[in-house]
Amino acid sequence: MNNITLAQSYLQKASVRLKVLDLLLAEKAYSDVIREAQEAVELALKGILRQIGVEPPKQHDVGRLVVEYARSLPPDVREDAPRLAEISRWLRKEREFAFYGDVDFIPTEEYTLQDAEQARRDCAFVVQVARRVIAGGR
Repeated sequence: MNNITLAQSYLQKASVRLKVLDLLLAEKAYSDVIREAQEAVELALKGILRQIGVEPPKQHDVGRLVVEYARSLPPDVREDAPRLAEISRWLRKEREFAFYGDVDFIPTEEYTLQDAEQARRDCAFVVQVARRVIAGGR
């Protein structure tokens, strides 16, 4: 039996999704970049929470909990908590629009290369922070 933790599993899943963003960017699937980035960020943040002993709720934006429990994070990560929460909040807000759109919001037409690149950068930052927390074995 493999002794991988759930936090490590979430980090693995987030890391794979981060790689997928490059393919989606190359295909100009900008709304899909937003959606997959949100999922990766959610997994990475839930992995961080699990690593520090916090059971994450079954909701998409857990950034506020990362801020709330920042004192339990490694010292070199604590200062990143507000940015992690901001990224989570932004991507959570875009989650449904990026996937489903609305009668006056067509995702494949509304999201731009700049939106997708920002989501990719933000996702990479969150996954990098998660690696420091989870791989660090806290």
